[in-house]
Amino acid sequence: MTKRLLVPVDGSDPADAALEFVLDEYPDAELTIISVVDPTDVGFGSIEAAPSTFDRLRQKSQERTEQVLEEARKRAEERGVSVETETVVGMPSRAIVEWAEDNDIDGIIIGSHGREGVTRVLLGSVAETVVRRSPVPVTVVR
Repeated sequence: MTKRLLVPVDGSDPADAALEFVLDEYPDAELTIISVVDPTDVGFGSIEAAPSTFDRLRQKSQERTEQVLEEARKRAEERGVSVETETVVGMPSRAIVEWAEDNDIDGIIIGSHGREGVTRVLLGSVAETVVRRSPVPVTVVR
């Protein structure tokens, strides 16, 4: 039975490591690469932002997301692995977990910055939250 795996990417080194891991370890899996546009990122939540500024920020974020997904797709295809890509808008950890719940995913492969102690507490961790809330097994790659 083919595994259906979800790989969140954001252009960071840990996300790239997770993608490399899944391409090496699960080349026969059905892979969905997801990128989450976080509306709370800098600029999106600013009440003072003019509509034109908001639209420009949203457009730049969308373009960056499409670029990240395209680069991930190319890396997979170079290895003969076909993937599906998805863009969702929301809080990253919640969006990843909800997508997995709604799309019959068997597992999530996610990168982690590996922060510990005070840094982890102050910054939070998308990977940690996904691990705690996911209904399916999660592999964290550092």
